[in-house]
Amino acid sequence: MRLRSTNSPFTSEQADLLDKLLPSLDPHQMTWLAGDLAGLSDVGSPPTAAGAARVAAGTAAAAAPATPPVTVLYASQTGNCAWLAQETARRLEARGFAVTLTTMAATKPRKLKDVSRLLVLVSTQGDGVPPDNGLLFYEDLLSKKAPALEGLRYSVLALGDVSYEDFCTIGRTVDRRLAELGAQPLHPRVDCDLDFQEPSEGWMSGVIEALAREAQPAVSAGAQAGSAAGGVAVATAGSAASAAAVSNSRFHPFESEILENINLNGQGSGKETHHIELSLEGAGLAFEPGDSLGIYPQNDPHLVDLLIGEMGWRAEEPVPVSKTEERPLRDALARHYEITVLTRPLLQAAATFSRDGLRELVRPEKDPELQAYVHGRDLLDLARDFSLKGTPARDFLRTLRRIPPRLYSIASSRAASPDEVDLVIVAVRYESNGRKRSGVFSVQCAERLEPGDRIPIYVNSNPAFRMPADPDAPIIMIGPGTGVAPFRSFLQERQEKGMTGETWLFYGDRRFKTDFLYQVDWLQWLKSGALTRMDVAFSRDGREKLYVQHRMIERSHDLFRWLEDGASIYVCGDEKSMAPDVNAALERIIAAEGGMSGEKATEYLARLREANRYQRDVY
Repeated sequence: MRLRSTNSPFTSEQADLLDKLLPSLDPHQMTWLAGDLAGLSDVGSPPTAAGAARVAAGTAAAAAPATPPVTVLYASQTGNCAWLAQETARRLEARGFAVTLTTMAATKPRKLKDVSRLLVLVSTQGDGVPPDNGLLFYEDLLSKKAPALEGLRYSVLALGDVSYEDFCTIGRTVDRRLAELGAQPLHPRVDCDLDFQEPSEGWMSGVIEALAREAQPAVSAGAQAGSAAGGVAVATAGSAASAAAVSNSRFHPFESEILENINLNGQGSGKETHHIELSLEGAGLAFEPGDSLGIYPQNDPHLVDLLIGEMGWRAEEPVPVSKTEERPLRDALARHYEITVLTRPLLQAAATFSRDGLRELVRPEKDPELQAYVHGRDLLDLARDFSLKGTPARDFLRTLRRIPPRLYSIASSRAASPDEVDLVIVAVRYESNGRKRSGVFSVQCAERLEPGDRIPIYVNSNPAFRMPADPDAPIIMIGPGTGVAPFRSFLQERQEKGMTGETWLFYGDRRFKTDFLYQVDWLQWLKSGALTRMDVAFSRDGREKLYVQHRMIERSHDLFRWLEDGASIYVCGDEKSMAPDVNAALERIIAAEGGMSGEKATEYLARLREANRYQRDVY
């Protein structure tokens, strides 16, 4: 900012203060500030939501771009793309653009023939699969049914996890396919890792400015009125609500107090599953059944100390944790940087510091060896295996990504307990490459968190995992282990609000005596009628392992009848084994009970998915 120009309305003192403040603000802070300033429609009046609405509406009307409507299209498994799509639409509307916000599940590729400006936000799940609510659109887009799109201008924001080999492959494929169909790029695709704040901000700014340039000169006044943060729009009505959303969000989490931390497993169990109750008092956080809670974890302090010792660093050396803040190295490694996962970009960057073969390992032709090496290893392994000792801490930290939040399905209903939120978390412990390992937050929860401690949290909305709008519609819930969490939330909500639709829960774990999570809750709901039916499978109690999909097949006649009567299916839990097995069981049941071929059963299930009657929250 340069506020000392000859035509500046500010005094020298005001200009100095603003020049110090504005560069330190992040985009969300800038948006909040802009909303309050917009509320000052009368000189000397305090900021008001109504004032902000009047000024923002006037600005948008005066600067309404002469450009076609913009379609913001997204598919999201965990809610991140949904949130970013909503934010993109909000900023476009604040700049005067007409916006259509829609999911891939509600759109057919052929409809894109009627669209001239398209923004696509899509994530990649695990090893290269699209979100459930984008699967059918994705398949159709890649098929011969996809239309020619010569009149379309588009841009893609791709989300993924760089620790997976197929990082952002869905977004990349959509980008390439749109170009093959004749569409022209409006702005280059941006690929985002788990720490997506800065790249997504850059993408939003880029596409908004590209659209604004197309609309020149009609939008010139609006472009000047935009935020100094490169396209962050003036906040619209309800600046107080916007402020709350900004202050308690992914990028500004709420420090929540732990109320309870209880091990749910009985004595002799081979598992340790914790029920966590967190206070929401004063948070202003809203959530619905099906949403998840994001938590910023801390790395194991013992692992941090081993890494510092191996690298020859000083624990109290100040190092940057953001553009404007430094912290002691030990605190930075514990709270701010990812040290338990190795990725290809990390090894490529670290190779510049290594003298022991790391440069050879990151060569393209060595990719299979690199993938084998990073599996099950962490930063301490890397430091030991490739003689990284002596690398300056400040230089090395530039190669690390931010520690990503962990998402856990919410296990309680806000309607039943408005001032708290419950989670159920199993402690992950295992051995790999000669060392004992542990889940970052799950073991922090099991070993180092007690009632009274505080942890940073935010609500991660998941609109792709919602109960039917009709309270009388039946639902089938399939959730082994901690996958049962959202269904506890569903049933609390249904009982609290008097919903009367039939409910059926399939639950599984290892042993009945030690691992039946929330047994008393299910029995109470069966007695009250909130839960109509329940089938359980305990895999270690018999001579042969028994899982939820086996119980489903045993109940195939009734299960298919429920589907024919309009039931919706919900699946939560493990993505790699349980979810495919359950999907295969459903197809088998539909084929057998409906007298269909395997292909027709697959189509039946696809129609359920398309109608939002088959929803999954898998991880």
